[in-house]
Amino acid sequence: MKEKTLENLKAAFAGESQANRKYLAFAKKADVEGFKQAAKLFRAVAEAETVHALKHLAVMDGIKPTKENLEAAIGGETFEYQKMYPEMIKQAEIDGEKGALMSFTNANKVEEVHAGLFKNAFDNLSNLKDEDIWVCPVCGNTFVGRAADKCPVCATPKNKFMLIK
Repeated sequence: MKEKTLENLKAAFAGESQANRKYLAFAKKADVEGFKQAAKLFRAVAEAETVHALKHLAVMDGIKPTKENLEAAIGGETFEYQKMYPEMIKQAEIDGEKGALMSFTNANKVEEVHAGLFKNAFDNLSNLKDEDIWVCPVCGNTFVGRAADKCPVCATPKNKFMLIK
């Protein structure tokens, strides 16, 4: 694939992915405010943006066999907790941005958990058990099998965790 087209696909994938997340956040806000139809519209367009993003990723040959996808996930999560977030944490501290500092710090801790979960899945792919997976709605911490009574990263109680199907 020509370099410029590949760059464009990467940019489009990033933009569509970000639009999906943003529209889902907008949908939650519209729900809270009682604007059900607006919320539904945000969710519908978020799903459409996912369709676009996944198509761009496929055209870039970005979806590999599961073992390779797990390797890519391990690499991405490891980069985030070892390099990306530590630098962002330092800058937020320098800037005195407490909200950003907390957001970056929590994400950094959880990305290390994610890297470990992906590594375990990579190492045991043929023998993975079908277990419940829980996600903390505050910091994104992820638990396979049995969840903690409260999140060790942000102290959110277990009854708030989302069960992933």
